[in-house]
Amino acid sequence: MPFLKKVLISVVKVIGYFSLTLLAYGMIAFLLSKITIEGEQSAKDDVTIYLLTNGVHTDIVVPAISSQMDWLEVVKPSHTTSATKQYSYLAISWGDKGFYLDTPTWADLKFSTAFKAALGLSTSAMHTTYYYNMVESENCIKVSISLNQYKRLTEYLKNSFKIKENGDFIHIKTRSNYTTTDAFYEANGRYSLFKTCNSWANTGLKKAGQKAALWTATDTGIFEKYN
Repeated sequence: MPFLKKVLISVVKVIGYFSLTLLAYGMIAFLLSKITIEGEQSAKDDVTIYLLTNGVHTDIVVPAISSQMDWLEVVKPSHTTSATKQYSYLAISWGDKGFYLDTPTWADLKFSTAFKAALGLSTSAMHTTYYYNMVESENCIKVSISLNQYKRLTEYLKNSFKIKENGDFIHIKTRSNYTTTDAFYEANGRYSLFKTCNSWANTGLKKAGQKAALWTATDTGIFEKYN
């Protein structure tokens, strides 16, 4: 009995410490997301990008072709089911590979996937989706930036992809695609509680000299700065 009592006390302590850690994480994440990093003031409105969310996850949407970057050359239309070159925009996001490929709905989420993602134990992937046009809404925010800012953003986005020696992105062949215009690629970095899909997008906005949160784990920390 004394041994069982010690075990129970240890279990309760572990649960307590875990709960306090999650509470502290939530409070700090909330506070940091409320701190605004103001964007650069002297930028010209040369390039139109969009911030897109599905209510959980933030995508950065860029022109498919511009004077700065032809995304069709590296995010190949042949990697999508529709395989056409008539797209106008490309949405790019970064996240945990297990979430992207093995969790089509929240009902499919496994404890092992969530555990690995939270602790940075699994690999990451880029999710790209081509669009013919963008429609502004509370979930799709238009942002105008300068050519120099777009150049910095482009470098950040490209550096998020793992790249072959010939410069090609590493396409992930899968049947887990969400639409006929999307594709997955191998990515650099590891997802964790401290580097989420939304904190990745938030960092991209900072690189481009745009308004952003000091740090955010959620899409809300980004979109409340623009809505």
